[in-house]
Amino acid sequence: MKLENEKNENPFIYAIRGWKQAIKTEKNLKFDCIMAIIVILLGIVFKISAIEWIICLLLIGIVISAELMNTAIETVVDMYTREKNSMAGNAKDISAGAVLFIAVISAIIGCIIFIPKIAMVVINK
Repeated sequence: MKLENEKNENPFIYAIRGWKQAIKTEKNLKFDCIMAIIVILLGIVFKISAIEWIICLLLIGIVISAELMNTAIETVVDMYTREKNSMAGNAKDISAGAVLFIAVISAIIGCIIFIPKIAMVVINK
């Protein structure tokens, strides 16, 4: 069922618009994108295996998706109330906590993948 103001536009237009808005306004998303680029560059330099690429790309996707969902939740909560509200604060804190959790797990997995490769380069010099 379409809303009155919805046109038969390509749905990717909305997704691209949302991505542009988030990248423009969310510093954490910018940080996540920079980290993703660093991981990809490290993957190229250290010639990681196919399974390591799959793991890294999945984690990049999960972290960025979690950040976008957190931004959406915060936006809806802010739209609902600007007043001090413990339930609104809890919703925002919990969604931020979810991003932090997956980011920490991703960093740990990244260390497991890359530290041995970096150590080999350092040891062999």
